[in-house]
Amino acid sequence: MFSKILIANRGEIALRVIRACKELGIRTVAVYSEADRDCLHVRFADEAICIGRAHSSESYLNIPAIISAAEITDVEAIHPGYGFLAENPHFAEICESCKITFIGPTSENIRLMGDKMAARNVMQKAGLPIIPGSTSIVKNKDEAIKVARKIGYPVIIKASAGGGGKGMRICHNDIRLVSSFMTAQAEAEANFGNSAVYIEKYIEKPRHIEIQVLADKYGHIVYLGERDCSIQRRHQKLLEESPSPIVNNKLRKHLGELAVKAAKAINYVSAGTIEFLLDQKNNFYFMEMNTRIQVEHPITEMVTGIDLIKKQIQIAAGEKLNIQQDDIQIKGSAIECRINAENPENNFMPSPGKIEILNLPGGPGVRLDTHIYQGYEVPPFYDSLLAKVIACGRDRQETIRVMHRALSEFIIAPIKTTIPFHIRLLEDPLFQKGQVSTHFIQEMLKEEPKTEE
Repeated sequence: MFSKILIANRGEIALRVIRACKELGIRTVAVYSEADRDCLHVRFADEAICIGRAHSSESYLNIPAIISAAEITDVEAIHPGYGFLAENPHFAEICESCKITFIGPTSENIRLMGDKMAARNVMQKAGLPIIPGSTSIVKNKDEAIKVARKIGYPVIIKASAGGGGKGMRICHNDIRLVSSFMTAQAEAEANFGNSAVYIEKYIEKPRHIEIQVLADKYGHIVYLGERDCSIQRRHQKLLEESPSPIVNNKLRKHLGELAVKAAKAINYVSAGTIEFLLDQKNNFYFMEMNTRIQVEHPITEMVTGIDLIKKQIQIAAGEKLNIQQDDIQIKGSAIECRINAENPENNFMPSPGKIEILNLPGGPGVRLDTHIYQGYEVPPFYDSLLAKVIACGRDRQETIRVMHRALSEFIIAPIKTTIPFHIRLLEDPLFQKGQVSTHFIQEMLKEEPKTEE
């Protein structure tokens, strides 16, 4: 096992990794930007090093500064968390060349699955169902029109190196396709340094179902049930739950076995997530693989009792995965709400600033992953996530009630947050019945009354 690990991240995920390390008896090193000097991950790590100015390009994305911090503190491994450098194959390669263990998959795994077009082709060869679409990168408008007419509208343009909704455009006809094609390319280039795009059939009102897998270095792979991530806005998840209200035991087993098959096809190691789209006729399709720990990993931990961060670290240290598939049981229900510093009444605009009033939720069935405290200054430079509230209960209805109670106790002021929006979401009759899709928030917001300025 490692004796010291550097966490190349910030906020709640850095604190989450520090806690896992403490329980494993591992010393920790935090890195931080000048804007995060007073962040809790800095306070609770055993050592902390400032790696640059506020902007992430000068700090959390600054590979030379992070590697220098790792060498100065003599760590054996780096945990990247999620976001920033977590899915950067170049960073993983540099760690490997510096003889520092990257706590995650191999650089080859990251690079292959980061290329969405290549990932589609690999998974199709492995026997996973793929959404109909182009078989290679689409180079120009004429080729785009040819592909779209062949598979039929509506279609979606996607960045091959993309994620998070960047470089994506939905098109219902030739005119929209032509006008969107170059825009999608430009957005892909700006966000990922790669303008390559491909085209898929657009699945209308699907469910977003993902399967969590763990794979050790000896070829042993297990799946840990599913998470339903259909509640999202502009491709950004807002609420996740496990198990999904529409996945039965038979489908769970089938999707889980496909996810293991996918991981084996690329000799995957570490924690990873295979993501599927489920259409209105219950047909499912491989969408992508995330080669990192997910923001929503706590709900899987709550229903399986397995600490995914500890497993990641143990696998990276060369330990065998001491879990058999039959050992994994889904017990009860869990929901996670992502509480962001955003104003839902003003198109979810970011709301940075000082937290002057704070009351944290607690009680039976409530877990809170957060890095905020009274007096904390929410910086404007990073993702707006403040906290993840995780509720669990014996069944979905009890979990919804626990979450509603927890959110009613959660007070953050004077900055605006998504707490009132999440409460309204929990009270929605269709959500309570589990009748949602990735369009649910879009349709719900259309019904929102317009507020006077």
